[in-house]
Amino acid sequence: MKQLLAVDWGTSSLRGALLDGQGRVLKERSFPRGILTVAPGEFATVFEACFAHWTRAAGTFCLISGMAGSKQGWLKAPYCACPAGFDEVASQLAWVEAGRIAIVPGLSCEREGIPDVMRGEETQVFGALQLLGIQDGLLVLPGTHSKWVTVRGGKIENFSTFMTGEFYALLRQHSLLARSLPDIDGEVDWVAFDEGVALALRGSSLLRTAFSVRTLSLFGRMATAQLPSYLSGLVIGEEIRTQPLDSGAQVIVVGAPTLTERYQRALAQRGTSVQAVGAEATWCGLWALAQTIHPSWDKQA
Repeated sequence: MKQLLAVDWGTSSLRGALLDGQGRVLKERSFPRGILTVAPGEFATVFEACFAHWTRAAGTFCLISGMAGSKQGWLKAPYCACPAGFDEVASQLAWVEAGRIAIVPGLSCEREGIPDVMRGEETQVFGALQLLGIQDGLLVLPGTHSKWVTVRGGKIENFSTFMTGEFYALLRQHSLLARSLPDIDGEVDWVAFDEGVALALRGSSLLRTAFSVRTLSLFGRMATAQLPSYLSGLVIGEEIRTQPLDSGAQVIVVGAPTLTERYQRALAQRGTSVQAVGAEATWCGLWALAQTIHPSWDKQA
């Protein structure tokens, strides 16, 4: 393998990076071609249109993570059961083209008799572990569906999903609260955000605290422009309130700075220290996985 084409193919976007023999990013590209924009049977065509100029080079291997492995994606990649590390994931790759293009399987686990799943986040977790040089930790990956992940001995042991981003969007756009909110969110008001987090942490349920968006507006106790930040603090604070975090605990937050900063501030109110890892975790995770399978991937042909 001379170089790796690392691809993150999600619901709303398609990202790719060309990595050299040492895992260094040579080039990156991004397209608004998430899986929901691709018609059945057209995934190969879209992939070639976006990345053919990178895949033509001899010795290029491609690993794809994310929703491309879902039922609505290119090729369904079965879930790999936790606990799972590099070896378990590498053994269950879904091969689009033997020896050349493979899709990383998602992970599944069971908590209290209920299944949970992820696709794509496992690659970010593995990348974060590599970047930080650790084998154990508690990680959170904020987003539409946030993931809290426990890793021990380099393996993802279990995880939980929180529909935080989706709940924010639902309340923001489709609830009574939307009537009090401005048309656009604007810049983050950190004072309002921190106040929302604080209320969530001392409250008992988002079902109760969310209505404060309406009443603070009704009685003129918070400016309209501050309310989106306050609501964001409420939903993120609710997510963090439910976590069994000991005093002085450390959490690794993986994601874009726009979200990791919010989680850092919210976790600080729980007395939790934070290490932040950015989007480079995806490329690092796919590279590390490629190194795991490199001795045998050409035998899959």
